[in-house]
Amino acid sequence: MPLDVDSRAMGSEAEEDQARAANGTVSAGVRNPRARQRALAIGVSSAPADSEPLAELKELLRTAGVATAGEMVQRRPEPDPDRYFGRGKLADLKAEIKAADANLVACDDELLPRQERNLEKELGVPVIDRTAVILDIFADHAHSAEGKLQVELAQLEYNLARMRGLWTHLERLGAGRMDGGIGTRGPGETQIETDRRLARDRIAALRRRLDEVGRTRSTMRARRQRSALPTVALAGYTNAGKSTLLNRLTGAGVSVGDRLFHTLDPTTRAFEHNGRRYLITDTVGFIQKLPHQLVDAFKATLEETIIADLIVHVVDASGPAEDRSEAIAAANGVLEEIGADSAPRVLVYNKLDLLDEDERSRLLVGSRDAVGVSAETGEGIDALMDAIETAFDETLRPMKLLIPYDAGDSLSELHAVAGRLEREDVSEGVRVSARVPQALAHRFEPFERNGDSGVPGDGSDGNGQLEL
Repeated sequence: MPLDVDSRAMGSEAEEDQARAANGTVSAGVRNPRARQRALAIGVSSAPADSEPLAELKELLRTAGVATAGEMVQRRPEPDPDRYFGRGKLADLKAEIKAADANLVACDDELLPRQERNLEKELGVPVIDRTAVILDIFADHAHSAEGKLQVELAQLEYNLARMRGLWTHLERLGAGRMDGGIGTRGPGETQIETDRRLARDRIAALRRRLDEVGRTRSTMRARRQRSALPTVALAGYTNAGKSTLLNRLTGAGVSVGDRLFHTLDPTTRAFEHNGRRYLITDTVGFIQKLPHQLVDAFKATLEETIIADLIVHVVDASGPAEDRSEAIAAANGVLEEIGADSAPRVLVYNKLDLLDEDERSRLLVGSRDAVGVSAETGEGIDALMDAIETAFDETLRPMKLLIPYDAGDSLSELHAVAGRLEREDVSEGVRVSARVPQALAHRFEPFERNGDSGVPGDGSDGNGQLEL
């Protein structure tokens, strides 16, 4: 069931009430009696009782414009396969819905269609799952044509298995016959089949259009690759400050906001450091339990991360250590799922301006390979650019070249890809010492044989000294 996003009431959040359950698994959330939708957040967890397994779901609901009326967690290893909660806990949940004046139940996992139907039947209120909330947020935040196509595809694939319940009032016309023969195909069944066929046709059409968009994106990407500039992808948990960091590095002016999945469409800009230009792309944020429909639908967008020469993994440093660890694990899981887990990375802790000196010291001492920055204030940005430069330097090949004066195009390209270099004008041409990306070194090898590079067969003794 999609959320009522067109009529959100975002009134002020009240303070949390005292927990009503003795074991601490039931507590009040954000009470906003003016909100049209007031959700009771539920989940199943085997984590300790003092943890907050529903914190992320409540933040998702806030982003979607839904007030949280309360929460309930059942401690068990796995959800019930039919009703998500056990039968005894359902009675407690029903009473809690009434006490909290909730008109919606939001579940922290993706529900099976039968779980959703059984819960709605037992509770008497609409039930949505985590995937539906995320899809609603994506639908609200998608602005480009590609983003809207991707969200529609994900929504159709999610809803395809949930169409059965829409026509149950007509299925009775064909009920009572168990042999599947004449008389069993009532209009309810026919309507379901029609809807599913239309949905599958629409899914196929969306995939074709996304393939066309993907080819256009590939053309643009090929142009960037021909420019031979190093490519960097900003990746990480949603709301970690990636867009703000992009703006700080490049002055892009990308819209930013304190909400989950504020950025869906990738943005690529350039910045320069120590004479070398880099292309950096802001990508869609990750989250725990990211729906597989979205990973599939946003494949073309996520490819920007796969093909990048370097991934800058941005982490929100302002939260508890446990939250940081979970965010890093969630991002690593998505990177592995899309095939980008082997790419070189720089770990960046953002939002240092929200930490005091002791917290900063503990954070950075425990993560010596990480870079601490504040994209908001600019603190640590120079150190980050140095770290990016160092990461690329490790992949560069030192070359000593002699480029003839009539090969000015090659010399210009070398300046673009090598950044800082040493050059000396001699009678035969320009003698250059440079560090070149390994993937592009073959373009300059013809000049290397004529230069003082120490390459066997170039007239040197193999140590960079010309033989006399």
